[in-house]
Amino acid sequence: MPSDSSYLRLLPSVDRLLRTEEAVALRQTLGTDRVTAAARTVTDELRREVMSESASLGQAPNGGKAQLLNRAIEKLQTFCIQQNQYSLRRVINATGVILHTNLGRAPLSAEARESVVGAAGYCTLEYDVVNGQRGRRGIHVENLLVQLTGAEDALVVNNCAAAALLVLKVLAAGGETIVSRGELVEIGGDFRVPEVMSNSGTRMIEVGSTNRTRIDDYRRAIGPETRLIMKVHPSNYRIVGFTSTPTRSELAECAHAANLFLYEDAGSGVLFDLTAYGLGDEPVIKQCIAEGADVVSFSGDKLLGSAQAGLLVGKKLIIERLRKHSLYRALRADKLCLAALESTLDTHLRGLSLQKIPTLQMLAAPSEEIERRAKNLVAEVFREAGNNPNENSLRAELVAGESAIGGGCGPTVQPATVLIALQHSELSPDSLEARLRANSPPIITRVANDRVLLDLRTVAQSEESEVIKVLQQLRSVGRN
Repeated sequence: MPSDSSYLRLLPSVDRLLRTEEAVALRQTLGTDRVTAAARTVTDELRREVMSESASLGQAPNGGKAQLLNRAIEKLQTFCIQQNQYSLRRVINATGVILHTNLGRAPLSAEARESVVGAAGYCTLEYDVVNGQRGRRGIHVENLLVQLTGAEDALVVNNCAAAALLVLKVLAAGGETIVSRGELVEIGGDFRVPEVMSNSGTRMIEVGSTNRTRIDDYRRAIGPETRLIMKVHPSNYRIVGFTSTPTRSELAECAHAANLFLYEDAGSGVLFDLTAYGLGDEPVIKQCIAEGADVVSFSGDKLLGSAQAGLLVGKKLIIERLRKHSLYRALRADKLCLAALESTLDTHLRGLSLQKIPTLQMLAAPSEEIERRAKNLVAEVFREAGNNPNENSLRAELVAGESAIGGGCGPTVQPATVLIALQHSELSPDSLEARLRANSPPIITRVANDRVLLDLRTVAQSEESEVIKVLQQLRSVGRN
C-alpha cells in the first residue's frame, strides 16, 4: 500500500494554487495577503481531507493532481466569499424590531448621513474657523443638548455605559453610592449596574426591596461616606403589581438636603413626550433636569435616533469636573459620531424629528399605512402571474401582527402592524429565510408558525424595490 506521503504529493502547493486564474482574480479584488492566508488555510484543510479519505479507502482518493487542484480552487473561492460576508455592510431590516441591536440600532437620517460624509475628511473637529484658533471638541453638540434639555452644560462620550462609569468615577470613587434594589439592571449582558459601580471605585449601597423602595430607605442609608444617590431607568424590563418608588423630586430633595448629588441614568434619550406611541414611562430628559436631577446620562443611538454615544447633561460644575478628568479623554466621541449627533439634535430642535428621523418615523407609523405598503408590495411581486399557487412556488398573505421597539426600550410596547407572511412550495421556512438572508444586501426576517414574516415598519420605502426583486425571483424556484 502506498504511504500517506505519496498521496500528499498529489496536493497542489500554496504557490501553485495562487497562480491559478481564479486565485489571481481573487487577489486583484481582495488583496494578495488575504488570499495567500486563505490559500494556506484551504490547502491545510484539503490535506486533512486527503489523509482521512486515504485512511478509510486504503488507497489514494479518487482523482489525480488536476482534480485535487480543482477541489482546492473551489474551496478557496468558497472560503473567500464566506470571509467577505463577515464585513460590516448594509442589510434590510424586515424584522419589525425598530432598534435592533444586532443590526446597528437606530438608522441615521438622510441629513445625519450627509453630515457624517462631510466630516469624514478634514473638518472643524477642534478648530474655530472664525478666530483661526483651536476650538473645543463637541461644543456644537453640547450647545444643542443644553438648548434641548434646559441643562446648564453637556458632554458627549462614546456610549451610555461609559457615561455612567465616568460619573461614578468622578463623583463617587472611594465613597458610597445609594441605589434601589429594583434598579440594579442588566442590559444585554454587557452592562450591569453593580459591575459598573465596582469598576468605578464606588461602593454600592442597596436600599429597599425589588418591588418597593421608599424615600426613608434612602435617608436611612446616607452616611459619612455617601457621595451620590443614583436613579436608574429599568430600560428592558418592568416590575408591575405591588410596587412603589420615590419620585425624582423626592430623591432630589433628599440628596440636596444631605449636600449630595442626584445622578440619573435615563436610558434611551427621549427628548419629548412619547406617550402617544406607548412610551409614556420613558423619562423625558428636560423633565429630569427640571425635577432636580443634577446630572443625567442617556443614549444617542436609541430613541434619540442618532449614533452610539453617551450623552451627559446637568449642572455646569459637575460637567466641568467630568470634562477635566483624565478618563474623559479615553471615553470621548470621535468626529463621525459628533457629526451625526449634531445633525440629529438640530432636527429635534427644529421640531422635525417625526418627519426626518427614521426611528421616530417607524415608531409613529400607523398599522394602516404599513398595510397599504404591504398590499402594494405583494401586488407588485405577483403582478405578472397573480398570486396563484398553481403558477407560483411562492405564496404571500397579509396577517395582523406586532412590531417591537428593541434596544432595551419599551419592553411592554408592541405596536400593531401588518405582516407579509411567506410560504414556498419547494423551500422550508428556514430555507426561505436563508435565501433572503443570503441576498445582497441581506434581507433579515423572522420565522413563526411555519411562515417567513416581513414587517415593513422597519423597511425604508426606498428599499422596497430590492425586496420585490428578490421575491419575484423566488416565485419561480422549483418550477423550472
